[in-house]
Amino acid sequence: PGQLDPALKALIMYVASRSTGCQYCAAHTGNLAALYGIPEPKVEQALQFETCPDFSDPERAALRFAQASAQAPNAVTEAHFQELRRHFNEDEVMEMVSTISLMAFLNRWNDTLATSLESAPRAFAEQHLTETGWALGKHSGGSGANPSRQGKLPLKTRVFLWFLRTWGPMVERNG
Repeated sequence: PGQLDPALKALIMYVASRSTGCQYCAAHTGNLAALYGIPEPKVEQALQFETCPDFSDPERAALRFAQASAQAPNAVTEAHFQELRRHFNEDEVMEMVSTISLMAFLNRWNDTLATSLESAPRAFAEQHLTETGWALGKHSGGSGANPSRQGKLPLKTRVFLWFLRTWGPMVERNG
């Protein structure tokens, strides 16, 4: 939760994921944008936000920022921030930065581990995103790189436990 409209935030996440190239996160965030009420044709056209008349000036500024920040090396300039500040307050801009930064982590995580794409976001992406270059690729579930098939606990649970063990509250350890 935050000050940004959740639908815009999902579009920002989608454009950042597509710019990074993570098919797993692109499928999830494209589907999320539709679930938050972005019309499916608008999600399909999100990468053409500069020329598509369905996008407002504030949306274009946010998506331009998302696209630039997801590049490696980062392509954000002071002009991006100036444009954002014409449409958004400082808290909203920082929320965008935080959202894009979280997506950077998730994009790298899921792409590196070739996380298997779940059925609902996969169906959405196959129906709405393939014409814009989306492809399932290594997220089909056939890769041996995915550690979720190597243990009994689901990957999300293992990640949570790892974070808790690594960065959780400091407890006295015996031994």
